[in-house]
Amino acid sequence: MSVDRVEEVASGGTAEAVTTAAAALTYYPIAPGVRLNVRSGPGTSYPVVKVLAEGTKVPIFCQTPGTSVSGPYGTTNIWDNIADSQFVSDAYVRTGSDGYVAAHCA
Repeated sequence: MSVDRVEEVASGGTAEAVTTAAAALTYYPIAPGVRLNVRSGPGTSYPVVKVLAEGTKVPIFCQTPGTSVSGPYGTTNIWDNIADSQFVSDAYVRTGSDGYVAAHCA
């Protein structure tokens, strides 16, 4: 996963502002009382690569459709990419939306 860097250059050739995509990254809480399986792909058929502890907040880099899952926040086929080759079902992440809150994964 890469982070794009954007620079605005003034007419004098000096950098006026530098921002990164990471600066705008939002962390979302997983459902209370849940230890959440993190999978290597967007579906329940992918292997579990780790388990998130209760109270964890996760970044969402992108989202993609996958296996439909029912959880505390409804039933959805949206999977959240939280790191390289790490996905969690959006049904367990409180995003405040039933739809996509991040770009679609490439």
